[in-house]
Amino acid sequence: MILEPNERLHRPSMGMVWLCLASLTMASLAVTRCARSAEIIPPSPGFSTNHMDFGVAAAADFFHYAAGTWIKQNPVPADKSRWTGFIHLQERNWFFIRQILEESVTNRDGGTVMRQVADFYRSAMDTNRLEALKFAPIAGDLKLINELKEDEQLVPLLADLHRRGIRACFNVDARPDARRSDVYGLQLGQGGLSLPDRDYYLQESFSKQLQAYHDHVIRMLQLLGTPESEAKAQTSTIIEIETALARASKARVELRDPVANYNKFTVSEITAEYPAMPLAGYLKALGAGSIQEVIVGQPEFFQALYGLLVDRPLDDWKVYLKWHVLNAAAPYLHAAAETENFAFNDRILRDQQVPEPRWQIAARFIDGSIGEALGQLYVARHFPPQARLRMGELVQNVKAVFHDRLTKLDWMSEATRAKALAKFDRFTQKIGHPDKFRDYGGVEIRADDLFGNVQRATAFEVRRRLARVGGPVDRTEWNMTPQTVNAYFNGTQNEIVFPAGILQPPFFDPNLDEAVNYGAIGVVIGHEITHGYDDQGRKYDANGNLNDWWQEADRVAFEARARKVVDQYNAYEPLPGLHLNGKLTLGENIADLGGASIAYEALQRALQKDPASRRKIDGFTPEQRFFISLSQMWRINCRDAEIRRLVTVDPHSPGQFRAIGAHVNMAEFFQAFGIKEGDAMWRPLEARSKIW
Repeated sequence: MILEPNERLHRPSMGMVWLCLASLTMASLAVTRCARSAEIIPPSPGFSTNHMDFGVAAAADFFHYAAGTWIKQNPVPADKSRWTGFIHLQERNWFFIRQILEESVTNRDGGTVMRQVADFYRSAMDTNRLEALKFAPIAGDLKLINELKEDEQLVPLLADLHRRGIRACFNVDARPDARRSDVYGLQLGQGGLSLPDRDYYLQESFSKQLQAYHDHVIRMLQLLGTPESEAKAQTSTIIEIETALARASKARVELRDPVANYNKFTVSEITAEYPAMPLAGYLKALGAGSIQEVIVGQPEFFQALYGLLVDRPLDDWKVYLKWHVLNAAAPYLHAAAETENFAFNDRILRDQQVPEPRWQIAARFIDGSIGEALGQLYVARHFPPQARLRMGELVQNVKAVFHDRLTKLDWMSEATRAKALAKFDRFTQKIGHPDKFRDYGGVEIRADDLFGNVQRATAFEVRRRLARVGGPVDRTEWNMTPQTVNAYFNGTQNEIVFPAGILQPPFFDPNLDEAVNYGAIGVVIGHEITHGYDDQGRKYDANGNLNDWWQEADRVAFEARARKVVDQYNAYEPLPGLHLNGKLTLGENIADLGGASIAYEALQRALQKDPASRRKIDGFTPEQRFFISLSQMWRINCRDAEIRRLVTVDPHSPGQFRAIGAHVNMAEFFQAFGIKEGDAMWRPLEARSKIW
């Protein structure tokens, strides 16, 4: 993946936080629409030499040389925790999506898709309705929790909450079986935390955030009507349970090992080993009672969870579940709840100063709930067919380079090379959008029920996913909406995927030279291809199955090269005393390195085919424009709190290091800018890493 998995550009879920202080009512929507129609389309965030700072020497600080003026002129907006080229482009997409949403309200008769999108948008914008409802949308769930009398009732209720997207205790999903990738398997994994990561509970460096979380939970419970003394006691119970779950959870580096996190059991095996563990009852209540096998990511976590379920009284679990219902629902409730939710989850954890506009939050709700319906409307207006064709050509050009690299690697044996090539031959790509969009006809969308819309859409998706367990994998399915500015590699399907949202400047611009495009979208393509052979992707074979297909000597050679990448990024320090975790970011860093190297060679081939294109533009050679484009792609300003969060949870390195990390491993970069030993940007040959 080219961006972080938890980036706010991605599809939200019931457990994620999207909210706003200021709101528009449906009554004001018609009044403001005329003014909006005159709004200017946000500028395209494309490549430009105007972004550069020529007061900085390329050999001294290439990141600021390539993008320093942009960095000075683009502070983080008050409603963001960081500002990047990615987010700038997504903001432009949101502008177009806003036009679609507001026009849909006046054109509900434009078909089922238009009507569903319109009614969802109306429900999110009708803040008068949300104020009138207050906590009524979750009253039913709170009543069910309060009425629990016996321990045996806990698991069926937990399953019911999971069906509607409330991620208490652990996570459940239906995904392709990593050892039998042609069928779907049911996956159980660690979870149940409200803070971004286990470290927020366990590390002294996050003690202030943990205290702030404690105070936040108290305030939320008081909003619900809980007396202060009782709210404090309940908060202690919630944090005790979540801290115990955090201690039982694997660290993020450990979660990156797909082999260690694959443990398949039959239901009868688990029942025999833990006879009191009600797995069969849980699956039945979940609507998956016929499933005979489950894939458990972290068995040790579930052993600890079972111990907690036995040791802690039912009343404690009622408090814990009540909090998770409240926490999951807060973004979709009245102003008091969403304001407090913002104050902690965005203001404290990310240092975002103010909420995003209400219309934008509403758009995120829709994108996360019925995203392909919105995507269908977006693609019809903003993704021309010729963009798909041109992108297809670029993908083939970059793939050709990687194929040739595989045939020539001097550190790989012939036995492993043959299997690597077989895997490459099975690579497929998806560009732009699904050929057939998901049908949400089974989801009831009401213009007066925001929380209900989100829950019903979530329940629809959970049912859809559970129903396919044991059945064949749908290889046409997409894991991102078309309007998303991102891309990804899917290991079990051996595919690379590029949504329409990213196929715009600064990544893809048919009006600019090949050097700029290969330095941006070409690198993205190479990045996703390389993911198939990074420290995780290399463990999947040509069929997308976890399979040890490497010769031992090749594995050792790969890991020696990967250690250089770990060491390089461990040394980067985004804040004083805060270093990157090179093991956590290893896969993305390998993909960045491979993507840059492969795209550079693809550019050289394009220049050879068209010698006339080898000319200076704006005073720069094609090679120089390639590296400048690549660095500008990662331009970023970021708040300190957000940096700390990202370094803890994100498998991607911060943008300022992605902007130079690949460069300093490539001799071509040093040659292009005359960088020599003794210069700050110089990296000794023995420290450089080249894997693919």
